Amino acid sequence: MLKQQISMIGVPMDLGQLRRGVDMGPSAIRCAGVNERLECLCQDIEDLGDMTIGQREDEKEGGEPASEELRNLKAITKASVKLAETVDNIVASGAFPLVLGGDHSIAIGTLAGLAKHYQNLGVIWYDAHADLNTKETSPSGNIHGMPLAISLGIGHEGLTAIYGKEAKIKAENIVIIGARSLDDGEKELIRDKGIKVYTMHEIDRLGMTRVMEETIDYLRGRTDGVHLSLDLDALDPNDAPGVGTPVAGGISYRESHLAMEMLEESKLITSAEFVEVNPILDEKNRTAEAAVALMGSLFGEKLL
Repeated sequence: MLKQQISMIGVPMDLGQLRRGVDMGPSAIRCAGVNERLECLCQDIEDLGDMTIGQREDEKEGGEPASEELRNLKAITKASVKLAETVDNIVASGAFPLVLGGDHSIAIGTLAGLAKHYQNLGVIWYDAHADLNTKETSPSGNIHGMPLAISLGIGHEGLTAIYGKEAKIKAENIVIIGARSLDDGEKELIRDKGIKVYTMHEIDRLGMTRVMEETIDYLRGRTDGVHLSLDLDALDPNDAPGVGTPVAGGISYRESHLAMEMLEESKLITSAEFVEVNPILDEKNRTAEAAVALMGSLFGEKLL
């Protein structure tokens, strides 16, 4: 692979959902050797450390939001603006932004920062969930189930207007891979917007090679940059047990490596984030190690 500079930022955010521990995801990924792994592949790794994230806001008993607003809305908004500024600066410097999560609500800030540099930003949403909920459709009220909708300009105005009032991405520039847990409101939005989705049915039926070939062909002709947003719960829980919302029957570890290898060969990916690693729920840091191994494949690591 061509050597490139990578600027890595950790976002220890656990505000987008109720389960604790995902804020330790960036530390777990570093403990799994991400710096050492990527230093062997890339010319320059700049580790910017971890952002400081605000405290959880007061909640009623039972985990309900303390007001009519979404849970931890103010703290997530503040963190998202800060992350957007950081990602914006990384891209402006000519480096590759690599964001370590944290729950998937961090994608709100990542995509907002990237959107300043692309007219047609493509997004590969590698996830068991579509994260296309709004306050009205979400069964839980957790913002980590909303970042893709928010980036489309759909949802709470305080979140859709982060780092610019315009939508950050277009529906026709999204490909969701690995979906197997979709809420009714998300299904309706997918149909309404014509979002391209490869559920586990398509992956099983077509095979990962064809899914990735079609994804690459689809995005190559319509985008001027492609962001990979990889939630570790896209993988089967047997391969990635340390996630907050595991769903059985997921993508295998080897299929995921193949997907990353094909993306590296395509030279399409211009930024990436790896999210939802929760070491408290993990087994001997297996999920963080899987994340680092997949990063290796994405950045050109080969067996021979």
